[in-house]
Amino acid sequence: MNAITRLPFLGDLEQGADDPFHIPEREGERRRYRTIWISDIHLGTRGCNATMLIDFLDSVDSETIYLVGDIIDGWRLKKRFYWPQAHNDVVWRLMKRAKRGTRVVYIPGNHDEMFRQFTGMNFGGVEIRRKAIHVTADGRKLLVLHGDEFDTIMLAHRWLAFVGDAAYTLMMRLNVAVNAVRQRMGLPYWSLSKMAKHKVKNAVEFISKFEDVVAHEAATRGVDGVVCGHIHNAEMRKIAGIDYYNDGDWVEGCTALVEHFDGRMEVLHWADEIAARAAKEAARDSSRLAA
Repeated sequence: MNAITRLPFLGDLEQGADDPFHIPEREGERRRYRTIWISDIHLGTRGCNATMLIDFLDSVDSETIYLVGDIIDGWRLKKRFYWPQAHNDVVWRLMKRAKRGTRVVYIPGNHDEMFRQFTGMNFGGVEIRRKAIHVTADGRKLLVLHGDEFDTIMLAHRWLAFVGDAAYTLMMRLNVAVNAVRQRMGLPYWSLSKMAKHKVKNAVEFISKFEDVVAHEAATRGVDGVVCGHIHNAEMRKIAGIDYYNDGDWVEGCTALVEHFDGRMEVLHWADEIAARAAKEAARDSSRLAA
């Protein structure tokens, strides 16, 4: 917990600071959704795509937002403290949502498990829960939880999970370096780690097995579907009659799961959204010059 108490936003909360944004909120109309799910942000790590997440948060709004675990990476902060201003801006944007009436539910994962001791409490308008049941606009009951409960590596060999975390951190550093070069070349964001994961047979098998186990557990609890995170793999599919949803992450894929007001679900790939917006703006600028 010592690393957590050093987080700068905690001091701002105690002093009653009001929206101390380093990156100002973007003005303009926002897309409205009934519900938003995001997870695996891993604030406190260099792999976190905080600026892309800030762009997302400044572009959308919702009645409810679920933070489905691994929001802050306590594992990494214990080893080396890293907390740039952009990470503070993410936290404050989420706190501001709660302050202006959005229901914000935080379900800690394995990397931010230190917050599980506060389950049932309310922190700055943010509800902390171990899991939740969400009822969609079309009446379906969805179990919402991080998903590490079903990770056999986490449950049976915790030490191996930490070794895997170290290897994953190295991959994230390479990912940052690759995208820094791509940005200088004017190329869009691309996930090295996501590509590697889909190329490795064992990783693909693990993801498939994880999804099956989570869907089976949801079925035993009598719900219609499940929303989770944990494996950094955004997905929407039917598994043995259960609606399985994974909201992905903000390290590799930069994705969010959203519910429209009619209950329809959609995965937003925000890197693609930014690229499409840039292309549209470029086309508009070209038209102006031509005129």
